[in-house]
Amino acid sequence: MHAQIAHTQAQRLLRQRNWLTGIAALLAVTTIVGIAGAASRDQEIILVPISTQPLTISSAGASAEYMELVTRDTALMLLNRSPEGLDYWMEQILGLADPSAHGELKADLLKIVAEQRGSDVAQAFVIRSLTVDPKALTSSVTGTLKTFVGAQVIASEERSFAFQWKYRGLRLSLRGFNQISDDPNQKDQSQ
Repeated sequence: MHAQIAHTQAQRLLRQRNWLTGIAALLAVTTIVGIAGAASRDQEIILVPISTQPLTISSAGASAEYMELVTRDTALMLLNRSPEGLDYWMEQILGLADPSAHGELKADLLKIVAEQRGSDVAQAFVIRSLTVDPKALTSSVTGTLKTFVGAQVIASEERSFAFQWKYRGLRLSLRGFNQISDDPNQKDQSQ
């Protein structure tokens, strides 16, 4: 009887050993496949935007440094355009727009698109100075606006543009923009 009980226990232990060996082999294969997959996978590095100072965003408002970078990028995107990229250009600017100003901005942009589509007129803007007022949520850029027909420069003028912003939640969005006139008798024009 003792032999029968010992044999039954030995068989049970043998099954447990075989079961654990199978699980260990399965885990070893899974580990090898995982290591091989990780070794052959492309590496990704998260790049921090290039800035001279750390940027912060808080519910208290946008920092001057953050507003300066957003204004710079928006001005360059808005004022550097060519007929080939008008749809992308408009889509990107409307992506920055505050929902309450979306319709008015889209109407202004559609006028520009209608004027420029099918033409050879392009423009480039080089920023000379930029000022921001985080309390009033306004900013302005001054620089040289060059107009091209084909490869030929037909105009090169000093221009200033004002941007109005809205800060809601943790998002700075564009409410409007206009050209600042040097002539006090001339009304500012939307660009």
